[in-house]
Amino acid sequence: MDCLFCKIIAGEIPSKKVYEDDLIYAFEDINPEAPVHFLIVPKKHIKNAEELSGKDKDLIGHVFLTAAKILKEKGVTNGFRIVNNCKEDGGQTVDHLHFHVLAGRSLQWPPG
Repeated sequence: MDCLFCKIIAGEIPSKKVYEDDLIYAFEDINPEAPVHFLIVPKKHIKNAEELSGKDKDLIGHVFLTAAKILKEKGVTNGFRIVNNCKEDGGQTVDHLHFHVLAGRSLQWPPG
């Protein structure tokens, strides 16, 4: 498969790992938009949020619970944002479901 995130998960492309378990891989964003900015990527290749099924509900819950755990370990106490961009108009640039986790500064709304 010619997927950037699958190659990162497989260790074929280097990354700064934040967390890993059987279901997900988290790593620092290469172009951070906040003092804390990492991605959480399911190890299972799912193209985007539109391709999720009821079978994936535990995986998605795990993403959010793990994000909160990582942020607590990083000492983030003043809030955070979890973003999923879906398809071209949603700003998705890699066709593998992923979640941006941002914290460490005031995050404005709308995001742009």
